[in-house]
Amino acid sequence: MARPFEGIRIIDITHVLAGPFAAYQLGLMGADVIKVEHPDDPDQSRDSGTDNDLNHALMGTGFLTQGSNKRAITLNLKTETGRAILKKLVATADVLVENYRPGAFEALGLGYEDLRKINPRLIYASFSAFGQGGPKRQRTAYDHVIQSTSGIMAMTGTPEVNPVKIGAPAIDYATGTMGAYALSAALFQRERTGAGQRIDMAMLDVAMILMASHVTGYLRNGKHPKPSGNRTGHATSMAYRTADGIVMLGASNLRQQHRLWTVLERADMIKRSNDERDADHDREEKILTEIMLTRGAAEWEIFLQERHVPASRVRPMHEALDDPQIASRNVLHRHENSPGVSGSFTVPVTAFKFEHDGPAVDRPPPTFGQHNEEVLTELGYNEAEIAGFRADNII
Repeated sequence: MARPFEGIRIIDITHVLAGPFAAYQLGLMGADVIKVEHPDDPDQSRDSGTDNDLNHALMGTGFLTQGSNKRAITLNLKTETGRAILKKLVATADVLVENYRPGAFEALGLGYEDLRKINPRLIYASFSAFGQGGPKRQRTAYDHVIQSTSGIMAMTGTPEVNPVKIGAPAIDYATGTMGAYALSAALFQRERTGAGQRIDMAMLDVAMILMASHVTGYLRNGKHPKPSGNRTGHATSMAYRTADGIVMLGASNLRQQHRLWTVLERADMIKRSNDERDADHDREEKILTEIMLTRGAAEWEIFLQERHVPASRVRPMHEALDDPQIASRNVLHRHENSPGVSGSFTVPVTAFKFEHDGPAVDRPPPTFGQHNEEVLTELGYNEAEIAGFRADNII
């Protein structure tokens, strides 16, 4: 059997993170993803990451993360010939994804209405900071700027130290994941209708969804979510210092708090309702602060988990990645002998598994323009024409 998107061709004219990550997710599910970059302006992520040598080689870890299973071509869309080549490619494609300033592709004659005339079945997805409409449509932003715009940053941190940016670019990755969902839904819809679709993805919209319950709560009663650090609404479900580290307790519901107080031999602290827990929060927190200091973090985690109480010691990334659980999930893929990269490297894949024909890495991230000849030949151009494109800086 084939993976879900085998036979689907995606034109990926995106850069940095959210758009490339969306295309990457579908590429892992079998799609033929063709990444398009300007010959004089590589994807910004090629020059970003933790390895400076790779950055200089335009194979930065920021690019490697979501570059697998893609072919890469260069194309100058500011030229008439470059646009003609793209339109020829569009005629063979199922999806086009772009994340340039709203209106930029329309100005080039490459907007949805232009390209659907060439391919009525085309699914055209635009990723941007604020969306294709609205008073802020022309503004630009990155993940951390959207964090500050959306309210996420204001609710993050401690009462004493705030606002604080989330450590990982969570909005970018969430936008990419939501984008992969939108593309999948549009492809499924096309199977029923035969018609293409226009998708408008905005990072700010995704940020609102990431705060969904907070948004609902505020719009109901006007109460702003406040930065609470590692404290939560229930004393049995928050972080505590231990003899040698920090443990995050997760005894969130009534059943779990009953179990926690039982295993701690404090049956007198068991509550019958959340109202009772709220009223006694400070006393519960004081008692748990004292109890948790009596053992080490690893010891507490084992003790509580064996008794079905959610808990985990706080781990740095190297410990989290060394966890045998991660290895058992196949969420990481190790590349060996990849073009443009000296030595091996490992990248995240997908956050789910299929019983069969699921996500898989078939090819390493491409070097800049690696597949120009291959893709252009598939479109019917001969060697002389391709050489001319290169001489004229079209590719």
